[in-house]
Parts: sequence; structure tokens; C-alpha cells
Amino acid sequence: MIEIHRDTIRASRDSQQAYDALYAHHFTGVWTGQTHSRYLWLLSLLKARAGQTLLDVSCGNGYLLKAASEHGLRAFGLELSAVGLAETGERAPGAQLVCADAERLPFSGECFDWVTNIGSLEHYLHPALSVAEMARVLKPGGLALVLLPNAYGVVGNIQHVWRHGDVFVDAQPLQRYATRRAWERLLEENGLGVQRVVGYDRELPRTWQDLFWLLRRPLKLLRALLSPLIPLNLADCFVFLCRKRIEKAPIVQMGD
Repeated sequence: MIEIHRDTIRASRDSQQAYDALYAHHFTGVWTGQTHSRYLWLLSLLKARAGQTLLDVSCGNGYLLKAASEHGLRAFGLELSAVGLAETGERAPGAQLVCADAERLPFSGECFDWVTNIGSLEHYLHPALSVAEMARVLKPGGLALVLLPNAYGVVGNIQHVWRHGDVFVDAQPLQRYATRRAWERLLEENGLGVQRVVGYDRELPRTWQDLFWLLRRPLKLLRALLSPLIPLNLADCFVFLCRKRIEKAPIVQMGD
């Protein structure tokens, strides 16, 4: 696993202060270049139905929560940064929001049909704790969707290393990259059983607005068209679809 520290992050309070600053100066009011189709595609992987509960852990600016609410889901969002959460409330007014640490979810066990974590787990101080917490609040039979970056994405890090000699580093205070198997081990060892893995580079448009946006950006459109052809282990990111792991009690033989 590749790990890059940009700042000294030793506790949840340090992370909260770092992300408050990022949202205040970099993220708030800035569209990240992700289309609405991205979140529609992610929801399609869940096959969620209206009325079901969805928790988006580290909900950021609230784009997934907005799409979930529009599809009739009971959407809940958790974000460490109070500054970021203020914008989330404006974008997804139908969602129920809480400012809290992803490593200590303030919810009772087995209360959500769907739990999502989109490009955030790799930035946590203790990602294993958050995986265990997501598994704890997921209902038996529910589904967790976790998107994580590949250390060897052919149009991501491999291209970036070829051009610059190092992996891509953004403004996050802590960044991690790993292979598919390494991420799977992290999830499996902390309570989530991986059922399916989908490669992600860029989604095809699902709205006319996103189609017109891509037509004005031919390189992004080409990437979306080529995305299905990229081998899974070389995708820019992985989408892990996971069930709650149910530990079976040991079988006791008569006479033992």
C-alpha cells in the first residue's frame, strides 16, 4: 500500500480541522468535475428501492445524497467537516445529516439497507475502524458500496508516474493507494464480505446535460467510451459491493 502524508494528522480533531480548511478554501462552491451520471450509476449498482435507508459515510458536498433523495431513498449523510456539511444541507435538503467521525458512527447496529463510502476511506487515519463501523450498521442482507483508488490505474497513476515520476497527490492531508487484493483484504478482515468488484474510470452519460458536457470535453468522452475495455486490475478505481460478514458459531459435537 502506498501512503502519503501531507500534514501531521494524529487524531480525529486534526483531520476535522484540515477538512474544515479544505472545504472553506478549495471544495465549497466548487464543482469537482464529477457528473450527476456518476451518482446515478453508483445507485444503479445498488438496485435500491424507494423507502429504503441509505447512509453515505463522508458525504462531502452531498451529490450522492441528492441523487438518493430524488430516487425516494431515506438518505442519511455523515461528514467530519461542519463546513462541508453546511453545503451538503443546501444541496440535499431532504437528507438527514450528522457531523461525526467515520471511525465512530453514531448509529445503532444493523439499521441501514445501504451504506456507501465514495473515495473517502483511503483518507482516514484508521480505515480499518471505519470498515468495521460500516459493517456494524449495515443490515443483514444489506449492501455496502465502497469506491477506492487503484495504485496501478492505467490511465491514472501509471500515466501520472510515467509523466511525473510519482503517484498523483491531491489536496487531501492523507492519501493511500493499493491494489485490488490489498483493498479486498482490508474490507474482508474488518467485517465486509466482498461480493463483486467493478472497475471505474468514467461513466457514460445518463442525462442530456451530462452528454452535452462530455461532448465539449472529447478526452473525457473518449475515456468514458474506453472505460469498459480496461482490465479490472488496471482500472483507475475499484467499486466494491459488499455484504455484512456473519460469523458462524462453532459447531459443538455431542459429547464435546
